Amino acid sequence: HADAEQLPLSWSEEEHVTWKTAIHGRGWSSPVIWGDQIWLTTAPENGRRRFAVCIDRQTGEIVHDLMLFNVPIPQDIHAFNSYASPTPVIEQGRVYVTFGSAGTACLDTETGEVLWERTDLECNHYRGAGSSPIPYQDKLIMNFDGSDRQYVIALDKETGETAWRTKRSIEFHDLAPDGEPKRDGDFRKAFSTPHGIHVEGRPMLISVGAKAAYAYNPNNGDEYWRLEERSSHSASTRPVFGHGMVYFPTGFSQGKLRAVKPATDGNFNKPNLVWEVARSSVPEKPSLLLVDKLLYMVSDGGVATCLEAESGDPVWEERIGGNYSASPVEVNGRIYFCSQEGKTTVIAHGREFKKLAVNQLDHGFMASPAIVDNTLFLRTKTHLYRIER
Repeated sequence: HADAEQLPLSWSEEEHVTWKTAIHGRGWSSPVIWGDQIWLTTAPENGRRRFAVCIDRQTGEIVHDLMLFNVPIPQDIHAFNSYASPTPVIEQGRVYVTFGSAGTACLDTETGEVLWERTDLECNHYRGAGSSPIPYQDKLIMNFDGSDRQYVIALDKETGETAWRTKRSIEFHDLAPDGEPKRDGDFRKAFSTPHGIHVEGRPMLISVGAKAAYAYNPNNGDEYWRLEERSSHSASTRPVFGHGMVYFPTGFSQGKLRAVKPATDGNFNKPNLVWEVARSSVPEKPSLLLVDKLLYMVSDGGVATCLEAESGDPVWEERIGGNYSASPVEVNGRIYFCSQEGKTTVIAHGREFKKLAVNQLDHGFMASPAIVDNTLFLRTKTHLYRIER
């Protein structure tokens, strides 16, 4: 969500582009912004080096291009993924970047100096890393859901030391014909980013892993509850929270959309499943968007859907075309959907589907948009754009 009032409704390669900066390598991380700095990550296609790049917000010039990690033998990734997919976290004076098990680092935003780094967080990402870190008070929290290990970890933001680490509690117990446990990484892997909320005044970390969604105490990592869903796998979207409920798609295969009430009468041990929707338009990669009492989503295959947030009842469903990984954003009553083909469809927030504009840039979107003031920053597969009236 952003509160800009003068964001452009239409643009193209020739219209409303203040600057366009080429970004070397291949990276799907979304840009993050503080003051006049924009940070993102990238890597060559072979993944042997991992970079953090800082761009000047006013001029589009590259201020820092920092090679952070040298990885002689990178893990294999899916052809769809990149070696720089997790989005950084930025705050005053510091930016935190992660490439999963290949390395996590905290940088001084002024000098680019590495303040601390971790290269000992083990995980076979199997298809590549995708989970982004989130800040919580003095901690940096990350999901590590691989084919070999599945855990959530909190690092001290000042030092990078481990504050707590919690193993996923689910038992996969999928057996092969010979009775031995199956080791199919897809059914243990997840890409989702956690989300911090408050329920009845108590902080709660919502984290969706393989085969289950979890709630943890963000202060110490204690598990409050988990809700299993064994028919799907590789959960990738970030959960959202509103109206006292957590909303999240369960993942690939037989994915469902669930609305869960985290607590009732102070009971933090058992969530209440309020409603569940199983339909082909439930996204596997783009996250949900909650606006007032309406829940918006776009499927990976380009079907946009609006649901009643409190009941899950359908309001409308329309095919907008294209393929999607980026998450939608809402700005001043408009919703922006950015496709892998470079198309951005803009619709009006409301109970009737109303298309306002369709815009096209070259090369396509894997990253989600960033918005500051009345300016739109869009990362395509090759460039970063500043777009404004």
